[in-house]
Amino acid sequence: MLLGSNLGDRRAFLKKALQHIEADIAPVTKISAIYETQSWGKTDAPDYLNQVILLKTDLPPNIVLQKILDIENILGRRREEKWGSRTIDIDILFYGQDIIAETGLNVPHPELHKRRFTLEPLSEIAPDFVHPVLKKNIFLLKSELKDSLIVKKL
Repeated sequence: MLLGSNLGDRRAFLKKALQHIEADIAPVTKISAIYETQSWGKTDAPDYLNQVILLKTDLPPNIVLQKILDIENILGRRREEKWGSRTIDIDILFYGQDIIAETGLNVPHPELHKRRFTLEPLSEIAPDFVHPVLKKNIFLLKSELKDSLIVKKL
């Protein structure tokens, strides 16, 4: 999962999201450092803090998604504009090697291979994980990036 926040106490929102995920979905088995990232998509927005976490759950992906949406709601997420600023954003990047294409749920995340703010923290904790659609590992996907967004490890 990718966590992101660019409103309010960004670190506190990441920490609260982690707590909710561990309480409501599953224990976190790996966690990346926190990275500060220029806003993507809407470049005049405040910078984000991003972090990638790995967890193992037996919950079906649609239940995981519903729990994520509930956590975002609890933490004040408002969906007012595409790529708008947010207190918290939680994205499912992968669900093992599953490929899911349903209304509201696409896994692997369809844009992750194009985004430095996702691949930098992901490559820190899972560089050898092979993308089930692209058949390339995360390290290779990161090395092929064309995204020049500034992403710095904190």
